Parts: sequence; structure tokens; C-alpha cells
Amino acid sequence: MSSVAVLTPESFAEHRSGLKDQEITGCVPEDEAYIPTYLEAFPPLPEKGAPGEKAGEPASAWGSKIRPIKASVITQVFHVPLEERRYKDNSQFGEGEEAKVCLDIMQRTGAHIELSLAKDQGLSIMVTGKLDSVMKARKEIVARLQTQASATVAIPKEHHRFVIGKNGEKLQELELKTATKIAIPRPDDPSANIRITGTKEGIEKARHEILLISAEQDKRAVERLSLEKAFHPFIAGAHNRLVQELSQETGARISIPPPSLPKDEIVITGEKEAVALALSRIRAIYDDKKRKTTTISVEVKKSQHKYIIGPKGNTLQEILEATGVSVEMPPLDSGSETIILRGEPDKLGPALTQVYAKAKSVMVVEVTAPAWLHRFIIGKKGQNIGRITQQLPRVHIEFTDGEERISLEGPTEEVEQAQAQIQEIIKDLLVRMDYTEVIIDQRFHRHLIGKNGANINRIKEQYKVSVRIPQDSERSGLVRIEGDPKGVQLARRELIEMVQRMENERTKDLIVEQKFHRTIIGQKGEKIKEVRDKFPEVIINFPDPSQKSDIVQLRGPKNEVEKCAKFLQKIIADLIENSFSLSVPIFKQFHKNIIGKGGANIKKRHLKGIQYRLYIPTQICYELCLS
Repeated sequence: MSSVAVLTPESFAEHRSGLKDQEITGCVPEDEAYIPTYLEAFPPLPEKGAPGEKAGEPASAWGSKIRPIKASVITQVFHVPLEERRYKDNSQFGEGEEAKVCLDIMQRTGAHIELSLAKDQGLSIMVTGKLDSVMKARKEIVARLQTQASATVAIPKEHHRFVIGKNGEKLQELELKTATKIAIPRPDDPSANIRITGTKEGIEKARHEILLISAEQDKRAVERLSLEKAFHPFIAGAHNRLVQELSQETGARISIPPPSLPKDEIVITGEKEAVALALSRIRAIYDDKKRKTTTISVEVKKSQHKYIIGPKGNTLQEILEATGVSVEMPPLDSGSETIILRGEPDKLGPALTQVYAKAKSVMVVEVTAPAWLHRFIIGKKGQNIGRITQQLPRVHIEFTDGEERISLEGPTEEVEQAQAQIQEIIKDLLVRMDYTEVIIDQRFHRHLIGKNGANINRIKEQYKVSVRIPQDSERSGLVRIEGDPKGVQLARRELIEMVQRMENERTKDLIVEQKFHRTIIGQKGEKIKEVRDKFPEVIINFPDPSQKSDIVQLRGPKNEVEKCAKFLQKIIADLIENSFSLSVPIFKQFHKNIIGKGGANIKKRHLKGIQYRLYIPTQICYELCLS
């Protein structure tokens, strides 16, 4: 994982006169958050002719270069390889778990995070904000978006406190710097092993820093050897075996910075004689390789670099072990496609052959297919693609939403087989499948779907098609129909007819006193059923009695709604004309007789051809309503 911190353009323009060359080209120094004192920012003016001054020598800080004020906002960019991504579903890139995690981290730290997908499907992450916020955000991103590994490093128990630092500040700084979690045994724990959890690169950086801290505290001899980083692989050996052997043979501890750390310094600690022996052996290896090796550069497509590197860099180590040639790869987040091979001239040929073989060992091809056809290629519950991946498990098949391409990645022979099978599926589907699109106003979408999807499910089943109606949030009227060519056209025609009917639809409210609602509906809804049978295209809705509303709603084709409304208005007019009510005062002692046994007397009945109903209120009087 590589990172870079830069000053803001405004700060750079304002203070560029005071910047040193190394500060412009290098990373932000460790004292990024330095705040000058008042005397440093505003030094006293020199007194004229002050005694003791030498000619040409500044009398005060005004004559020296002013220390530049560092920017308060920095940016770090780093790369997460595909194999280390925790969430690899690119079909929802920008909407899935990665986006949710970044949003949560932004809210927690105050840093701004931008994600982008590299050509190799790795993740490029740019974090901007104040130094403290960026470091905290970077640590959380690594912990939550990258797969985690762990390793241990053993240093003398008495050195642990120097790793922790005063009030744990050194440990916290180290964790932020390397984006790892470092667990140090408690003082009462006899173990000297420090456990580091994080990404492979982070673990290597943390391990190196811990060993350096321990080396500084070691009372024995310490040698710092600055050798070109390009020759470090020859000193370390394939899979670090050579440096481990050197350490065992000499008894000295040898710390070589990991490939991701841009440092030339190799630190050797131990007994004086052991350090001297290790130093001479390392110098001998370096001088030998410096004299005998040469380099060649080759251009390889960036998308193939990850296959040369291999999982956790293992392929590079295999080439070094087999040929003695070191392969230098450009950073994954750079645009460079140049690979440098360094080794003895007679070994460069075989190493180059291996590099090309590894680059071509995995093939990436794209198959063109209409985007609407993708889900049919995948099949119901993924059965079509599942069949291919079961036969060819090393082939990765990726569908990009909205794009007319399918990406296949894997061993060359298997990819070619998968490509042939997918092209056959596409050819077959294009012969027997069709699609059409129709623009339908969003206000009609829910009516097309129907209650619990009843309408749209009926159309799907009847015509053997798939109908995609956009969500309200999409603010789109584009309805897509896919399936059998004949079924597609029939489904389209029915949807258009439904819309036309709805466009001609009208809603009308009738004001009807609630006391007449039960009479219009009739016993068990018999009377309203007669009205509905007479006007089958009209939907008649009565309000719930608890709402105490007088509004009866009619909905349906305009002409039918008008006819139904007139019919109901006539019924209501007749009810009003032929109904009246009166109140009769009755002594309370007769209430039981009026109600009758089991309430028999207050049930609806006819008296001399007149229908009446008794209402028993809470007052002493009872109302006799005759209609």
C-alpha cells in the first residue's frame, strides 16, 4: 500500500518562497502539525550596528530563512488490491457495503473519502482532511475494507515500554502510521511476542518500526547500512530465507525495510563481532550483485501486473528463487506499465520468459451482450452461470450493470471454454427473446402493479414475460418488457390499454349524510350490490363509520361515473323526501319493556307498511326514526 501526502495549492502558493527543495518533492515531514512560537513567527528587528556582528552575518532570525507554515489539510492516496478487498461485489459499486463503511468513517473522523475502482478491480482510496483525521480514517478504512492478517515479532521484554511510549503515545502513533493493531503483552505476562494485526504491508511496516525501536535501546552494537533499495531482494533472498540464514549464522539481528517502505537503510544489531560479521557478509553480497547484475525493462499491460506479483507477492519470490533475478514492479496505483528485471545477464532470459508466462497465465476477455439480456444469461437463481462456474471453477465471470459487456478472467484455456459457452447462450437468447420499452406516466405505475402486485403478476404469468417498472425514487417513466417476442407485444398492448383507461378515469365525491349510508348499502350489502352490478366499471367507496364522514367516492370511466352519480343522487333524494324523525318522551321504568327480551323489540321491523328503527340513546328520551 503506497501513500502520499501533499500540501494544499493555496498554502503552497502562499509559502512557496520559504519551501526547501526536499520539502516540495518529498512526503510531509513528521512535524506536520508544528506551530511556531511568537518569537519564531515574529522575531525582533536587528539593531543597526549592533556590536559583535560580523560582516555579512545576519543579526537575528530575520536574516535566516523563515520556516514555512505547514498546511493544515493533507491528502493521502492508497490502493487496496483485489485479493485484499473485503467486499468484492462491483455490481453495486458506490452503493454497497464499501460506500456505507466510508460514509460511517467520514462521520466519525471528519475526513473526506473518495473511492474509485482501478482497472485491476483494486480499490483506490483518497482521504483528505486534517492530519489527525486522515490518519484515523486511514486506520479505520484498512481495518474495515481490507482483509486482515496477523504476525508476531519478538523483542526483549524490557524494550516493550519504549514501543508503548509515554502514556501510550508512541504505540498510538505507530498504529496510525502503519494502519495496524498492535497488541503488547501485559507486564506480568512472560511472553516477549508482540502481535500485529492488519494488512500484509501494514504488518511489515509495523514490524520494521518495532525492530528499529528495539535496536535503538539495545546496548550492544548497532550498524546502519545504506544500500540501494533495488539490491535489497538479493540480500533478503527468496522468501527472506537468505537474511534469516545470515542472522542465524552470525547471531546478529538484521532488519531490512519491506518493499512498500521507501527506505535504503538496513539496521544490524547484536554483539560487536556478530554485527561486524553480518555487515561484511551483506556488503559482500551487495558488491557482488552490483558488479555482476544488469537490468532490462519490459512493457506489460497494467491489468496483467497482479498475475506477475501473485498473491501476497509470492510469484515474484518464486521467480527470484528459480532464476536469481529480482523483478521490480511499479506501484499498483501508478499508471506505469514498465517492469524492470535485475540480475545476471545469462539469467535475465529465463526470468523474462517466466514473467511473460505469468502475465499470460491468466486471461481477461470481454463478451458483448445487450445489458437487458444479462439476467437471462445468468438464469433463474444463477443456474446458467452456476453451471459454467462449476465446470470451470477458476474462471471469474463479472456482469457490469448497465454496460453491454461481460468480463471473464482466469486460466487461458478455461476462459476460452467459458467464453464459447456464454456466446452460445447469448446466440440462443437473441433468437427467442425480445424486449420493448414504453413510456408510462409515473402516476399510473402503482395501478399497473395492483394490490400486492396482482395486476403485473397476472400479465407476467399470462404472457410469459418480465416487466420492469422503475421505483418511485428513480423518477422515470420507462417501463421495460422482456421475453418471448409475441408475449412482449401482447403485454405491451395490455399495459397501454390499462393506461388509456386510467387516463379516461374520473373520481367524484358525493355528499351523503352518514345516517343514510346503511340504508343505501342495505342488509348484507344487497342494495349497493345492485348499484355496482348496474355500473360494473365504477368503484364505489363508503367511508368507515368511525370516520364520521359524509363523502362517498366514485371512481371509474368518466361517462359511467356521471351516470352512477345521478342514479345515487336520485336514491338519496327519495330517502330525504320520505324520511322524518321524532322524539317521544318515555318514562324510564318502561325502558325494559320497549327493549324486550334479548333486545327483540328494537330490531328492524315493518309496522303498517312503514319501516322503522329504534335508537336507544343515553338520555331519558328515545328517538323513533321512521323511514
